[in-house]
Parts: sequence; C-alpha cells; structure tokens
Amino acid sequence: MADGFARLMNKPQAVIVHVDVGTQALGPAIHNASCGRAPVLIFAGTSPYTLEGELKGSRTEFIHWLQDVPDQKAIVSQYCRYTAEIRTGRNIKQLVNRALQFATSDPKGPVYLTGAREVMEEELEPYQIVQEQWAPVVTGHLPKYAVDEIANALVEAELPMIVTGFTGRHPESVFELLKLAYLIRGLRVFDAGTTEMSFPFNHRASVNPTWGAGMWLQKADVILILDCDVPWIPTQRKPRTDAKVFHIDVDPLKAQMSLFYIAAIARYRADSGAALVQLNEYITSNQAIVEKLAGPIYSQRWTSLGEIHESNLKASAAKAAPPSGGADAPINISYLSAQIRDCLPVETIYATEAVTNHVRMMEQLQPSLPGTSFTKGASGLGWSCSAALGMKLAKPGAFICSITGDGSFIFSHPTAVYWISAHYALPTLTIVLNNGGWIAPRLSARHVNPEGLAQKATAEELGIGFGNTPPDYGAVAEAAGRGRIWKASIQKVDKVEETLRQAVEVVKGGRGAVIDVLLD
Repeated sequence: MADGFARLMNKPQAVIVHVDVGTQALGPAIHNASCGRAPVLIFAGTSPYTLEGELKGSRTEFIHWLQDVPDQKAIVSQYCRYTAEIRTGRNIKQLVNRALQFATSDPKGPVYLTGAREVMEEELEPYQIVQEQWAPVVTGHLPKYAVDEIANALVEAELPMIVTGFTGRHPESVFELLKLAYLIRGLRVFDAGTTEMSFPFNHRASVNPTWGAGMWLQKADVILILDCDVPWIPTQRKPRTDAKVFHIDVDPLKAQMSLFYIAAIARYRADSGAALVQLNEYITSNQAIVEKLAGPIYSQRWTSLGEIHESNLKASAAKAAPPSGGADAPINISYLSAQIRDCLPVETIYATEAVTNHVRMMEQLQPSLPGTSFTKGASGLGWSCSAALGMKLAKPGAFICSITGDGSFIFSHPTAVYWISAHYALPTLTIVLNNGGWIAPRLSARHVNPEGLAQKATAEELGIGFGNTPPDYGAVAEAAGRGRIWKASIQKVDKVEETLRQAVEVVKGGRGAVIDVLLD
C-alpha cells in the first residue's frame, strides 16, 4: 500500500513492522520499492537491550531473547538508501528527518530505522526543529556544453531515439518529452521501463516491443537514455556499434547493481525533467536549429512517423479482434486487454503485474495519460493488489484497477488485501489473468536452453502449474471481505464486456470487485 501511495503521489509514506520477523516479511516488497524508487520510511523495533529492569522497557517476554539478532538492519540494508538505529530520543527528530532526506532525494527509495523499547519509552523535554531545513537534495542540471552536444546530436541524427524509464514520475517531465518529440520531428521514444507511463502510446513517436522498438533501437544513430535502469538487453537487442549514446540519470552508475554498464559516450548525473527543459529551451532559442527543423526532411519524417504509427495501431487492433469460435471461444490476452481499455473509465489508474503477458497487455491498454499506469518496481510478485489500495487511499475519487497474474495473486496476501479493502472502504477492481500457474520459469529456461528438458516437461512436472483445480480467487477475496467483495469468473469470450461493465458499476457503487479471467 505504501509503495502504491508513494509512487502515485511522489510523497514519502511510513511503514511499521515487528522487529526481525516483520522485517523479513517485507521481502519482495522492499525489493520492489528499492528498484521502483518509492520513498518509504520503515521503522522496526528491536529486542530490549536490558533484561533485569534497569530501564523502562526492559525485557518482559520469552520472545525477546529469540528476536535478539546480531544485525537486524543487515536483513534489508542492501535494498535501502539509508539504515540507522535510533539510540536516544533526544535527537529522534533529526534522525527521522535525515532518513526522510535519503528517501526523498533522487534516486528515491526505502529507508530503515530501528529502535529498542527502552529508547521508545525514554522521557523527553519537548523540543523543536526547523522543518524547512530538512528538504531533499536537489538534483542538478546538465552543463551547458552537454546541452549543446546532445541537442545538436539529436537534431543532426538520421534516426534519433530516446529510451526512457522513470520520466513519468513527474507529469511535467512527460510534457517536456512530448515537446521535444514535436520539435525534432522524426524522433522516436521507447518507454522501456513501463514502470510508470513516461510517454503516451497515442503519440506518433511512440514505439514499444510489438511496434518495432528493438528494430529501431538497432538502427538508431543517436540514442538518449533518460532515467532508465534497463534500456535494452544486449543478448536480445542492442544499438549498432557506431551509435552515439548519451545517458542522463539521477543514478547513471546504478550504485546498487553489481554489474551495469552502457557503451555511452557521455553520462550525466542530472534530473531528466530539468535536462529536457534545457534541451527544449536550447533548441527553440537557436535560430539556425529552428530553421533547420522547419525543413522538408523533418516534415517527411513526421509524416512517416504518423503513417507507421497508424499502421501499428491497426495491427494491434487486429490482434484484439474477437477470437474465432463464436460466443464460446477462449479468451486471449490481447482481446481481454482491449476490452479492459474500452470498458473502464478513460482516467482509470492501473497497477499492473501481468509478468509474461505484460507486453501484449500494454500494447492494448495503450496508456497515454501521465500518472495512470504503474507496474511493480522489480521482480517481487504480489505487488499490484495492495499497491492499488494505496493508490485508492491517495486518490479516493479515482477509479483504480489492478491487473495481476494468478501466480502473483497468490503472493499478494489476498486475505489482508480484501479485508482492508472492505473494512476501510477502499473499493478497487482486480482482474486476475488466470493462465494456470507461473509461466515465467519456462520462458527463462527457453532463453538459455531452447530445446532443453524444461520445454518438454509439463507445467505440473516443473512445479509451476495449478492443474485442473486452481484456487477460486474470487472466493478468496469474497471470504476475506466477509461478503463485501463482488466476484465474477469469465471463461468464454461472450461474457467479457458484460462482466467488465458490471464490475465497473459495482466499484463505482463502493464495493471492491475481483474478476477471474481464464486465458487461452
């Protein structure tokens, strides 16, 4: 929940967990928050450090001995921007604010504080600090020579391309990226992360994996990377050897990754939004560049982008056509995703966790409004359902939809999620993509051994399938919400639109809804 709230509103949230075991339970969630740059402050107690009543808060329970681990912070420290122990209440405000400075300074992320019960029971004289003195660190701008070099390289390029990832964290940065795409007609933009909507699908400059992003990446002669952790996978696709690559990021060295490098001719630690403003101002104030961009070659490129984009949209629409076989036809992800897009409100905020269906799903959802599409920060499954609750808490009037795989749903702690949804009146729509288990392990094995044993074994033999008796996901949610969660199951294509529209009205009426969709 805290991750979803923090990423939607770009404001830090607080989480309290129980000593070492609660810290361990953070597991995938703190991994997602770290890679997803979610500003979250986590506080955990520690076992009391006195046992004979020397201080108020001394040990009183059997478990205090078993929870006394050597280094509790080490459980999560590699995922945190900052960890510390609160050793006295006399400077607790300063220590908490220092932690929040780390959490809210780029690259944002989780921080972790601990404190023993004796410290929490310490009696203090009230004191004040100047809160305005604890603002986050401001990330810098590009140096002037870099603005000149990058702007001119993009303008002079035959096939310029931008690869972005976290630009969508700030809606104003998306508008600056749009402005740049209008200025340099022929520029293509690939939202490689899709962690947050960083460039609208409905713009003619937009490319994605199903619209030839890999092909254009290999052809591009100038590439600008903006705040992206994985702009490409070299074993799959990579730029041509003579391409000029520039990298602008709040963390260009990826300090928390042991292995990371890009063959860039220049790297800049800077705010990508501010850098885009600089590039746009430079281009529009340079008369020679303005005149050059008004030339016929850029008009031709602009027209070509429009034609290709229109062709891509038509190809995507064809994939989303009703499956053959009539009303009883099985449901595919392309058709379902297009129906979701058409049946849900335009301003819907999505928290998605489709894993192996992600690319085809995004091709049809086609998010085009900043702040309306988010996916988990990393590989920790079980994020979307609770993140959706955090988003609903942040924006009570918004329509929130989580789309999750069936395997991810199992990991989402659905009992807690749907009890909270019902108890605290946080209605969201959950769509479970039921493909019978975890498909990703088989695909991962295929990348290394395409003809290996894993490709010949059944899902049950691999331990990744649910067989003919998968969980009743809607019933789980209904039980957790004590009947206040509406459930539905869709197995045939003729029920998709009707059920989706019914679910929308249910959620608008104040109840949560879960739809279990059996995929072909």
